Amino acid sequence: MSTPIDPGAARLRDRLRGALVAAAATPMTRSGEVDLDVAEAYFRRLAASGADALAVLAHTGRGPFLAPDVRAGLIARARRTGVPVIAGVGGGRSAAPEEARVAAELGADGVLVFPSQGDRAALHEAVWAAAGLPMIAFDLYTDPCPPAALGEILRHPGVAGLKTALLSDAMGCQRTIALTRETGRLAITGEDRMFGPSLLWGAQAALVGIAAASVETTAAVLRAFEGDDLRGFEKASARLDRLAAATFTAPMEGYVQRMLWLAAAEGLIPESHAFDPYGPGLPEPERAAVLAAAA
Repeated sequence: MSTPIDPGAARLRDRLRGALVAAAATPMTRSGEVDLDVAEAYFRRLAASGADALAVLAHTGRGPFLAPDVRAGLIARARRTGVPVIAGVGGGRSAAPEEARVAAELGADGVLVFPSQGDRAALHEAVWAAAGLPMIAFDLYTDPCPPAALGEILRHPGVAGLKTALLSDAMGCQRTIALTRETGRLAITGEDRMFGPSLLWGAQAALVGIAAASVETTAAVLRAFEGDDLRGFEKASARLDRLAAATFTAPMEGYVQRMLWLAAAEGLIPESHAFDPYGPGLPEPERAAVLAAAA
């Protein structure tokens, strides 16, 4: 059954219903340098391509690895696009409440709370106390959240929704979507490899790394589903699945580099900033396979 929700969290929940939130990458040089002008141009192109909102500093954006001044700059530049901005906070660090406070000062519309060790419900309460920003909870394949803990988090009044990104756990994805909807929160798919099925299972919005490039490919699936276009949904899903099979594959953390290759090929970012220094090294021939899948 639905549980009480803060008015601000309810507004974000309703604003993101049916939305495609692009989990933006962070354009970087080979040495990890970030040019905020390059990042802003990239964010604007994602929005112009069909992203209804942006998630910066998320898993795809390598938020946990970036310095506070860079994090602040990326939030500020994303805000200039005019679309809602969700900022990733935490990620194995004790800085999540402070990061949320800074995000609030910079005008972010909400925060995506990374999974953490320890009491996850207490972490959400600490983030809420520090910033008062609506929160998107995050069930991630690298550290899945036990159902009891998920239930406690979803009952927090500051939680607007929950993103599930369990990768290959179909039953876990179904369970999390159902639990999220039961509490009156927004069920958000982060399932790049189960995107179409997760919509059929009840997901009401999307926050996905596969929309870090080729935004139209992901948006087409969501729009066909919303419009009850069964044949269009089938065709769009097949196209997205081909792209996901080439980008979200072993080694899985290499997906960020693959999406950066794709973003560069599409002219979203310059080649000089199409590097992920925090992911595994990938063989150069793999790039051709990624671009072929997107063609």
